[in-house]
Amino acid sequence: MLLKDIARFSLQHRTLYCYLILSIWIFLLIAGMYKYIGSIEASNSVLSSKTFLFKKQQLLLEEQDRIRAKKINDEDCNHPPQIGLGEEGGTLEGWSLQGVLLLIRHGDRGPMTHVRGIDSVDCGFEGDSVLTRYNHYLTNSSSSTTAGHWMKTGPFHGFPLLPSSPRACLLGQLTQKGVAQLLRVGDVIRQAYAHALALYTRPPAHTSTSSRTTPYNASDTTNIPAMYNTDDIVIYSTRYRRTFQSAMALMFSLVPPEKWQYLQIQESHSLSFCFADCACPQADNLKKQLDKDGKQVLGAHPAIGAIVQWMGATILQNQPTVGQSNPLEVRDAILSHICHDAPLPCRKISLNPQEPRLTSSSTQDPQDVINIDQDDITFNQAPPNTEEPDDVDPTGDQEPDIEGCVEKSHVAALMSYTQWAGLKEWKSLKMRQQGLLRAYGFLRNIVGYMLKMISGDKVKFVLYSGHDKTMEYLMAALALSSETPFIPYASRLAFEVYKSDKDTQFYFRLLYNGQDVTNTIALCEGGKSLSVPRGIRGDRANLCPIENIIRFLHDDYFLPLNATNFKDACLAQRDGYF
Repeated sequence: MLLKDIARFSLQHRTLYCYLILSIWIFLLIAGMYKYIGSIEASNSVLSSKTFLFKKQQLLLEEQDRIRAKKINDEDCNHPPQIGLGEEGGTLEGWSLQGVLLLIRHGDRGPMTHVRGIDSVDCGFEGDSVLTRYNHYLTNSSSSTTAGHWMKTGPFHGFPLLPSSPRACLLGQLTQKGVAQLLRVGDVIRQAYAHALALYTRPPAHTSTSSRTTPYNASDTTNIPAMYNTDDIVIYSTRYRRTFQSAMALMFSLVPPEKWQYLQIQESHSLSFCFADCACPQADNLKKQLDKDGKQVLGAHPAIGAIVQWMGATILQNQPTVGQSNPLEVRDAILSHICHDAPLPCRKISLNPQEPRLTSSSTQDPQDVINIDQDDITFNQAPPNTEEPDDVDPTGDQEPDIEGCVEKSHVAALMSYTQWAGLKEWKSLKMRQQGLLRAYGFLRNIVGYMLKMISGDKVKFVLYSGHDKTMEYLMAALALSSETPFIPYASRLAFEVYKSDKDTQFYFRLLYNGQDVTNTIALCEGGKSLSVPRGIRGDRANLCPIENIIRFLHDDYFLPLNATNFKDACLAQRDGYF
């Protein structure tokens, strides 16, 4: 009876069961759809987030490249508006300035090797009032210059005072921008020292011209007395146009034009200003070892080597067919574009397979041969290429295609590597030893003039117009630390000589590009110098006893070389090491 009742109940409510099952199925279907849609949205959200992060990372990398490019542009190019008075000079309470010795690197120049498409780079510099005034003076003055050439007797007779082209980047030659840089440096030196050293003081009216220790030009045989004496200034320059022109531009801003035209300039026969202490086989040996070490370091970084090789093939006209391109050579070439706001170069190939790859040539004055050196960076020079430029097809058929362009990331990689490798070399014992050997004669000359200044000699200002290697060797000899191994254009290293007003003590101060670095050199650090008030703003200056540098030169100089004198230190060792 019970089973019959249950069966009857089931049959009566079959429709209800169907609706219930259908409702459950629809509910599950809707729930599944919502879950599926939610997973899609979550997936899209993740993808969107990853895309956003990737784009953000790309923007950050581009911003880093831009910052690096700006840093390279500012530090290596040293644009004229950036050059200003630093910590030079000032009033040191209780001390009197006796003299200044200044070493400079020449100003901005064209590349040291033939660069593709260099004719398209504008190396001019317009809108500078000081440069315009200098150009105007040289054009209209006839006392010691003729058509802008130095006509005084001596090793620089007939040298042009300005670049031969106002816009071209001539091979190894000073640019108009380089002239403007040294005019700015001269103005800095004038502000710091001209008054204290009495460089503008005229001689008494009764002073005879025969009392001058610096002779006039042989053509200046008139009886007209000089308005200014030039006995207080000594100038040295290597026999290259860019160093000569840099020296004369600096001096034009430093002294009155009437004094400038009677200045005498002496030649240094070596870029290291070694004077009588030049021949040194061991210094040459160390140079070869450093070059070998540099190649080994580059060989351990094949990715960088590939970038350097590609950039070299893109920008250098005379790319070596065998071996690795020199990173410093490529760096120097690319700076010709960076320092003059030119687009980064591109690599081009001819569409005609029968035609050889076309290359561009550097504009060069045939008379510049005596002024093209390999001293700033040791490169292999090749004769000028007389082929057509890259963008000219002699057949007139088709223009060459662009194979690829140098990018900011390439430049950043090159600059980062050369900075790292350069600092590694800068801090090495071999570099210190080479600097000691190369700079010995130069440092002897500097100390000699210091002694003249403290003994009351007429010389108050000595200028050495040289190269980056000149400064590198001297800084290495003094163990002067640096954040960068590269010397920017128009850099300056100044030795200020002071006398105590209370007694006969004499001290000196060392400044690099306007920064007091006296306490950073070994012979003056560790409590060996004084800190004295400077100026009216409460600044301090560091002074080092001159006897320290004299003792260093005579007693301690050759200790890192395991020798006691220059001759013994320069004897080449069989194994190349000390």
